[in-house]
Amino acid sequence: MIRFLIRAGIFLLAAAVGILLTDWIFGAFDLETFNVVWSEPLGFVVAVLVFALAQAILSPFLAKAAQNNAPALVGAVGLLSTFVALILAVLLTDGLEVAGAAGWILGPVVVWLVGMLAAFLLPLVLLKKGVERVREND
Repeated sequence: MIRFLIRAGIFLLAAAVGILLTDWIFGAFDLETFNVVWSEPLGFVVAVLVFALAQAILSPFLAKAAQNNAPALVGAVGLLSTFVALILAVLLTDGLEVAGAAGWILGPVVVWLVGMLAAFLLPLVLLKKGVERVREND
């Protein structure tokens, strides 16, 4: 159960990092990053929760559908689930808006890439910090 909670936390953190960095670097979203994070954090948190939950539910479903019906699309499942999850987060919350056509094109690609990298690197960083703390206590 602890492992599941840690993975869920890392997935949520990776989603938040992906959305924030995409907005900060490319302006793909109508997020005024500092306003959202500091003055209205609840809207952003809800948007990240909806996005992450939608992506977690959609990814296995789309992977299975692609594998059964269009095996060539299996590699694009992560990108497609990111796109659909962004649509759901925009429609269901007030914490995220996409800025025009460029946002709809760049947004999912960059969120997917940054989220994937964050999901890979965050456990390594957290594990390193955990090991350092254990060594300090010895």
